[in-house]
Amino acid sequence: MDETPKLNIRQLFGHRLGYASRQWRRAVDERLQPFGLTEATWLPLLHVARNKMPLRQKDLAESVGIECSTLVRLIDALDQAGLIKRLPDDDDRRARTLSLTPRGHMLVEEVEAATAIIRQQIFAGISDDELAIALNVIDRICNRLNRTWKPEPGDAA
Repeated sequence: MDETPKLNIRQLFGHRLGYASRQWRRAVDERLQPFGLTEATWLPLLHVARNKMPLRQKDLAESVGIECSTLVRLIDALDQAGLIKRLPDDDDRRARTLSLTPRGHMLVEEVEAATAIIRQQIFAGISDDELAIALNVIDRICNRLNRTWKPEPGDAA
């Protein structure tokens, strides 16, 4: 059996996945621009909104995939905009938790409605079974990356 097609598919996968991610973010950014939001601001807002309990800043940084120092600047901006509030953590007086303000909740509802339209457009003609297969593959790749891949300086996909 010729291994060349498999190699090409495997080489293309990371590129296509990255491209799809960038295109998706671009579409969402364009759709959320009237709200004055960019990915840097809407992503943390959604993570806070979708968490049932107030989130610690360090947990939010981890789930969003950014450094705590970068997140602090974003939280400052969201706080100044009246979208989130910082509260003392009951378990650790040094830590702060984040929750949405009423204004933040209203904005998240608008963001969720706007992103639902984007998902509807993107997934048109794609069955739930097809999405489940794609999601399973991506989850398996992420699990392997989380368990085994330790990036070294200069590593390339």
